[in-house]
Amino acid sequence: MSQVKEATAKFTQNACKLIYNEAYAAGIKAGNEVGVPKFIVGDAIGLSQEIDYSKPTYVLDGLCGFAWVDIFPARGSFVTFLKSQGIGNKNYNSGYGIWIKEFGQSVDRKYAFAQAFAEVLTKYGIRAYAGSRLD
Repeated sequence: MSQVKEATAKFTQNACKLIYNEAYAAGIKAGNEVGVPKFIVGDAIGLSQEIDYSKPTYVLDGLCGFAWVDIFPARGSFVTFLKSQGIGNKNYNSGYGIWIKEFGQSVDRKYAFAQAFAEVLTKYGIRAYAGSRLD
């Protein structure tokens, strides 16, 4: 990784791949380490708050939502690499965005992924921020 240590906007294609792989691995690790509450969802018995377990029930992995990483500006060798790999797209207003598809609908796990991913990019001088919202 010594070739990507410099905090510069100019990276080789190989350096971009190494940075992306490091950021992705950090995101997966962070998402897996999140302890989120489990919710049991199902039909209630009458007007009570008790679940009728004779009907289908589901266990949700925390709250549902979305997370992403925004990269500013939407140019440079790293963004060019992302485009060449079909990763992310240009944001409506500015910047380049990567929507987090990992971890199903869990906003907690997705946001942890996005934060860790953005931290790795920032380490290499790429201005990146994590964002999230509930569904």
